[in-house]
Amino acid sequence: MLGAVVHLARGAQVGFVLAREGALALVDSAELPPHLRFALRLGRMLERPGLGSGAGPLQRALTRLGPSYVKFGQFLATRPDIVGMEAARDLETLQDRVPPFPQDVAIRVVEATLGRPVGQLFVSFSPPIAAASIAQVHKAHILDDEGAVRVLAIKIMRPGVRERFQRDLQVMRFMARVVHVLSPKAERLRPREVVEILARSVMMEMDFRLEAAAMSELAQNTRDDADFRVPKPDWELTGRDVLASEWIEGIRLNDRAAIVAAGHDPKALGRAVIQSFLRHAIRDGFFHADMHPGNLFVDPTGTLVAVDFGIMGRLGHMERRFLAEILLGFILRDYKRVAQVHFEAGYVPAHHSVEDFAQAIRAIGEPIHQRKADEISMAKVLTLLFDITALFDMSTRTELVMLQKTMVVVEGVARSLDPQLDMWTGAEPVVRSWIARNLGPVGRVESLGRAALTITDVVSDLPDLAQRLRRILVRLDEAGSGDGKSLDAFARAERRRTIWSTLALWGIAIGALVMAFR
Repeated sequence: MLGAVVHLARGAQVGFVLAREGALALVDSAELPPHLRFALRLGRMLERPGLGSGAGPLQRALTRLGPSYVKFGQFLATRPDIVGMEAARDLETLQDRVPPFPQDVAIRVVEATLGRPVGQLFVSFSPPIAAASIAQVHKAHILDDEGAVRVLAIKIMRPGVRERFQRDLQVMRFMARVVHVLSPKAERLRPREVVEILARSVMMEMDFRLEAAAMSELAQNTRDDADFRVPKPDWELTGRDVLASEWIEGIRLNDRAAIVAAGHDPKALGRAVIQSFLRHAIRDGFFHADMHPGNLFVDPTGTLVAVDFGIMGRLGHMERRFLAEILLGFILRDYKRVAQVHFEAGYVPAHHSVEDFAQAIRAIGEPIHQRKADEISMAKVLTLLFDITALFDMSTRTELVMLQKTMVVVEGVARSLDPQLDMWTGAEPVVRSWIARNLGPVGRVESLGRAALTITDVVSDLPDLAQRLRRILVRLDEAGSGDGKSLDAFARAERRRTIWSTLALWGIAIGALVMAFR
């Protein structure tokens, strides 16, 4: 009871700040029952005067509420399917900047995480270079095994941030339950599910070992790319609260004047931005989902370098094929194929007509072919596509929405470097290459090989499956004459046997690995 009162008080504080900064204006009162429409009108009376200019209402409110809400707002900016396009646009420019914490506190975190004094770990350790809600970055020098000096970026977790996030998260969970009770119709917005998605996303960001793994995976995927690279993590100096990686000397992509002064080609960089993103999404199925200009640099060689891998996106083979084929379909004006891809992927229910869906897609595609290529927004086309698919009962796909929002940001970065950039011409080689590789003869042979291996695995497991089925049938026959309790006991025994069998197999595997490396 006391906890509910505390959560209610904190929730009331959040509601007051949202109302004061005008964020309640984004709520559609037509969707609310009468009692909540009345509460909304009361809340709108608390708005501060003169809110018509400057930052958006959600941006102001979440900045005022503190780091936890800033981080949650940045995540919601990638989910217009939940908060709506207007709110998502408001949140896109939310800045995650807070004062740095003291140097001595940073040193204590490093020493506690890595188990050694900073003086033994580094030749030098600078004051903070940049600070955000979760962490801040320092510059450090170390000596490698050959005595050469290497420069590292040291990302350090802000002390107490996990506890703060957990406290705010409990308030959000409580308020989501309140919303459900007050307005069951609001459940279509899935407030409780949204809170849990936010919780998983942020908690993954709060373990720097996972970010280092994402950095390492993206670096491996892009090792042969000539125009893009990823800094390498230093695993020996990385832990849950500390992430060490290669220091990047370069120019941020939002400083076009400095890029030109350094002799780099902004047009080539614009193409590299869009093509790199599409390669990562379509070729690898693993992409940086926070590619704003502050996270992108051009190094002295003219290579594009990305940093900050806390938010990543994944696409399965089906989603990658879907993206490649719809982009190529719009390029070739093959709207029937674009429609068929939606049905083949199972995104649109089969009771709809492919021809009707193709007609709706034509309404998007034809207008773009009446304009110059550099006036066409690829991200806008995808946004319109997702809007139209809603009319055909297309279910929301989280990974595709995140992809679409990332593409909006990527396209903005590319066009800031080259306002005349033809996005479709830049995308076509990447899309055609993937389709030729994966849907052509080579890709079909590889698919057959994977299918053959799957069938072989199933066939080899048949004897064991038959023996297990026989044991289960025998035990069921023995238990059949008893009551329901004997069946429950049998089920529990089977679960225990499975668990212990799995543990035994892991023990054997670990033992084999230990012996192999002796």
